[in-house]
Amino acid sequence: MAHRTLFLFFSVFFLLTNLAYCKEILVGGKTSAWKIPSSPSESLNKWAESLRFHVGDSLVWKYDGEKDSVLQVTKEAYVTCNTTNPAANYSNGDTKVKLERSGPFYFISGSKSNCVEGEKLHIVVMSSRGGHHTGGFFSGSAPSPAPSPALSGAPAIAPATGSASSLASRVGVLGFVGLGIVLL
Repeated sequence: MAHRTLFLFFSVFFLLTNLAYCKEILVGGKTSAWKIPSSPSESLNKWAESLRFHVGDSLVWKYDGEKDSVLQVTKEAYVTCNTTNPAANYSNGDTKVKLERSGPFYFISGSKSNCVEGEKLHIVVMSSRGGHHTGGFFSGSAPSPAPSPALSGAPAIAPATGSASSLASRVGVLGFVGLGIVLL
């Protein structure tokens, strides 16, 4: 009986540990960030370069839903500020988008003129959970990721799919699951 309790404890512990890696990241690090930047240094892309985004994280936008919206678009629509055929359209003022895959994501303002003036965001989601996570509602000072090949037209190169820490956590989880099976 004690073995089953121990197994259940470790199973729940590792499940919660994996869930803890998923973060809600406030776009721009503040509620008033979804707007036309006053200078290139205030671009949301500059902000995004200092963070690491991972599969399972969620981006959160806070804005006036009666005056603006967030569109998830293709690279081409991002570059040209084409608002006519978005993959997703959010206009409730409290938008949350879960990042469910690795690779580039493109977001623009639903107002074409705002987009043309710089109200847009391009991020790249990492596929690996290696290393520590920076971001969330805090301003991180992580090293900048490499420039995205998606904006330069070069073919995208998939991020590494594992690291020592992510491999160790997976092996640890599998070890405890195996131990639990043996003990049951």
